[in-house]
Amino acid sequence: MSKKKGNPLPASSAGLLRFFEDETEGVKIKPEIVLGASMGLVVTSIAINILFPAPPSTTAATAVAIIGLLFG
Repeated sequence: MSKKKGNPLPASSAGLLRFFEDETEGVKIKPEIVLGASMGLVVTSIAINILFPAPPSTTAATAVAIIGLLFG
């Protein structure tokens, strides 16, 4: 039988530990705040679209004009 010289750590584990030990400069924001702000932005956008809808004729005319400029 062969002797084991110890259990070496996987290379990926050592790399992750080294990565998270480094401190970086910059703004530190909790992930919960980022998720909450993005969900709030989505809800606000939907509420604005429901409360203040764009007139259908203006929207269709604008879309046709843009498509005409791009592909016309």
